[in-house]
Amino acid sequence: MKKKYIVKSLLAALAVVLILTGCASNGGSKKNDTEGSSKGSGVVNVFTARHYDIDFAMFDEFEKKTGITVNEIKGTAEELVERMKREGESSEADLFITVDGGVLNYAKESGVLQPIESETINGNVPAELREKENHWVALASRARVIVYAKDRVTPDQLSTYEALTDEKWKGKVLARSSSNLYNQSLVASLIELNGEEQTLEWSKGIVANFSRDPEGGDRDQAKAIVAGIGDVAIMNTYYVGQMLHSKDAEEVKVAENVGIFFPNQETTGTHLNISGIGLAAHAKNKDNALKLIEYMTSKEGQEMLTNGSFEFPTNPTAELPELLKGWGEFKKQSIDYAQLGVHNKKATELLNKAAWK
Repeated sequence: MKKKYIVKSLLAALAVVLILTGCASNGGSKKNDTEGSSKGSGVVNVFTARHYDIDFAMFDEFEKKTGITVNEIKGTAEELVERMKREGESSEADLFITVDGGVLNYAKESGVLQPIESETINGNVPAELREKENHWVALASRARVIVYAKDRVTPDQLSTYEALTDEKWKGKVLARSSSNLYNQSLVASLIELNGEEQTLEWSKGIVANFSRDPEGGDRDQAKAIVAGIGDVAIMNTYYVGQMLHSKDAEEVKVAENVGIFFPNQETTGTHLNISGIGLAAHAKNKDNALKLIEYMTSKEGQEMLTNGSFEFPTNPTAELPELLKGWGEFKKQSIDYAQLGVHNKKATELLNKAAWK
């Protein structure tokens, strides 16, 4: 059955509802199709803030295996959560997918998720990558690391996030803006580990060592390194993997000229964040929703995901792509991902105080 791609728009909520109604009529039924799902049919409505091609490919594969149609409703995480809150029991959402542990915690605290009850999922995803009451589970993780110019920096010159404030990095550090959630969550993790005062001083030290005002995304930081604008950048690992496998020859060239360093291996470990999935509080296609989570967290699903996105799989049985194997094992921060949300407001305040633009 062909997938129905549904374009999300909060400004046209009624139109979206009508579209969903049309999808349901084409797919068979809008009611909770538990009888149909047992026969490998029906639908599952996924509210997603992830917009990666590999996700779409996974949904296609799931449809082929089960006959269950995946309807995607896209938007920002905040928009989707607010819509689910507003619509309450009438919400079409069966699943919610987003990036960042703090955002997943926000969804739970907003009352739009319910516990995921599946021994299969519990077996696929380790406890530390599941919310303590099972309101969400991680689909993938990503490390926020130090990326460096291979021709100007050697790994033995690097050590910790904190060391990037040293005088030797004056005018050599690159990063995205303070409005970027990845940076906010990194700072939130440092607040959890080191406290507010120390984290504020770190933020000021990073700002003092910037080679330019923050601009662009993670890929732009790598490009700036190769252009000689800076020597080191704070980036997520998967961007380097995606650039190395890009159809754009210039992106490949950039990625080939930067190295990845996992900081804080002798101290608190490298900052890790997640992409995750939660079961909607009023899911009308609950059985189908659980089947999709089970597939996405299975060995097969996880290998498909990591080979497409170069994020780290959360199922420990999944085989890593050769690139990720080459990066080797590394020590990870040991914190509750929910704390990224708890400390987000304070992290934003500290970044503003530090004049991190």
